[in-house]
Amino acid sequence: MSGGTPKRASTPSPSNAERARDLSESALAQLTEQLEAGNSEQFTAFLNAMSRFHKYSFGNIMLIIAQRPDATHVAGFHTWKSLGRTVKKGEKGLLIIAPMLLKPKEDEDKSESQDRPRLRFRAVHVFDIAQTEGDPLPEPAKVGGDPGEALTRLEAAIPATGITLEDSEDLAGAEGVSTGGRILIRSGQEPAERFSTIVHEWAHELLHQIEGAERPPKVVRETEAEAVAFVVGLSIGLDTGTASADYIRLYQGDAETLAGSMDRIQKTAAVIIEAVSGDTDPEKTPKRDRVATTSVLAKAGRTGR
Repeated sequence: MSGGTPKRASTPSPSNAERARDLSESALAQLTEQLEAGNSEQFTAFLNAMSRFHKYSFGNIMLIIAQRPDATHVAGFHTWKSLGRTVKKGEKGLLIIAPMLLKPKEDEDKSESQDRPRLRFRAVHVFDIAQTEGDPLPEPAKVGGDPGEALTRLEAAIPATGITLEDSEDLAGAEGVSTGGRILIRSGQEPAERFSTIVHEWAHELLHQIEGAERPPKVVRETEAEAVAFVVGLSIGLDTGTASADYIRLYQGDAETLAGSMDRIQKTAAVIIEAVSGDTDPEKTPKRDRVATTSVLAKAGRTGR
């Protein structure tokens, strides 16, 4: 019998996909714990991140801020290079999940379903601007307390989606009303207030006025719409001040329904940000019935009127 110390079986390192899943679950668990403890500061931090990364999915936003909470502008290695910046030596990339289309395999026995490209996801790395050096990026125009042209684009985008936007002298004390295909806004509001009110009501149209769809309780509906207005306002440089709601109201008892609301907020804010950014044609802005309830919400079984 030979002597010597027996070899230990090595523990395999987690894959990037497993690490991404663990990071997302950890970030959501932390947020849930904060809301259970009565704190909404972390939720507000998530909404701030949504305003900076509106082109990223909710899951990838979770991943970015879980790894680098102070991230402000992220891109891949080659994108930074094309912008005249290089990643600093020794910097570690931020893990996110990117979709990719796989071409069908070329074989004689392939079925009809194999003729179509297949959607798959893979782990990639991005870097925050603070992890790079080189040419300065062009500074976007700051809006401050005035939405400027963003208000004009917002008011033009809504009718293009089939929703009527009208002013009203008296809304019984309300600043705005969403009635399903029609938005009424109280006349005489200051530009920043008007912008926020219109976004709030458009969020209701996109999320809560879809015929035949189940709706969450009123307190959740109002908090979702207010959160969308908060994110969109931040994205164009409005001073939101103390206008953010108490987002603890959005927590309804479990992490899954909370994740569902956050996903809905991100998707809806992204639609509206694209509409007011001037980068898209208002005619191409999705109709309100195209902002679908996510699978997370469906599984959570959220109901209410």
